[in-house]
Amino acid sequence: MNRYCFCLQVRPDRLAEYVDRHRNVWPDMQAALRDSGWHNYSLFLRDDGLLIGYVEAEDLDAARKAMAATEVNARWQSEMTEFFTSKEDGTDDGRPPDESFLLLPEIFHLTALDS
Repeated sequence: MNRYCFCLQVRPDRLAEYVDRHRNVWPDMQAALRDSGWHNYSLFLRDDGLLIGYVEAEDLDAARKAMAATEVNARWQSEMTEFFTSKEDGTDDGRPPDESFLLLPEIFHLTALDS
């Protein structure tokens, strides 16, 4: 299983609402993520809006394409787009968040010792 980390920028004035929306992620959205190959998916949010995501997948491109083909993802992305800026200057390029996140390269991973 491959590990992936990405970042996005949530609009600072929308942080509380963004957090609230993720307390109640739709069950069909969660099922679609699992069915599309997303595993151990977590989001972390800094108080200035920096969002860090972590996900495991066999193939992230395939998992993203599978999600993009679902109706529930189209609805979710439509609702989530308004929460994000997609450029460092705070402007938006109009792409949904699932198409605009920046993948970060892994530079270190501590593995458990085999016993």
